[in-house]
Amino acid sequence: MRNYIRIVGGMYRRTPIEVPAVAGLRPTPDRVRETLFNWLTHLWQSNFADKQVLDLFAGSGAIGFEAASRGVVHVQMVESDAKAVAALRQLRDKLSAKTVRIQAGEAKHTLARFDSVKFDLICLDPPFGAGWFPAILEDVYPLLNPDGLVYAEAEQALTAPQGYIAVRQGRAGAVHYQLFQRQPIT
Repeated sequence: MRNYIRIVGGMYRRTPIEVPAVAGLRPTPDRVRETLFNWLTHLWQSNFADKQVLDLFAGSGAIGFEAASRGVVHVQMVESDAKAVAALRQLRDKLSAKTVRIQAGEAKHTLARFDSVKFDLICLDPPFGAGWFPAILEDVYPLLNPDGLVYAEAEQALTAPQGYIAVRQGRAGAVHYQLFQRQPIT
């Protein structure tokens, strides 16, 4: 049996995204994605056209394709599972989503490749129980524009580390989701 979710807004609205059968893959639910993009619409004053997004643990690609659907200039997805990467590429090609780039590889190892790019939003939805936080928040800090945002999903609420302030937060079942904004480290 195939599992699907749908893009909730923008030009690709209602497009189904097939969720590959990959151990530990938890696509961000529609309601949570809708909340995130409502937050972003408010914070960015509905201006997505000049934004660059990094979806570091892309999985099904739900957040990255949602961003592309709303018109961001560039979405960079990173995913380590070969089956998930193939599904991401297939959907990108089906949508002719020219603003979406997909990088196969492990999240931490690919960060160095983006050192010359600055992102407005970095999405972090790593596998639960693997201890990615707070180190990954420190690792992505230099990749953010001065007022850049980090969206994080975790099995517990996160405390904003040095260099970030908590902007928004929510919970859906066992998932805590939060939005942090980069601040100068003093």
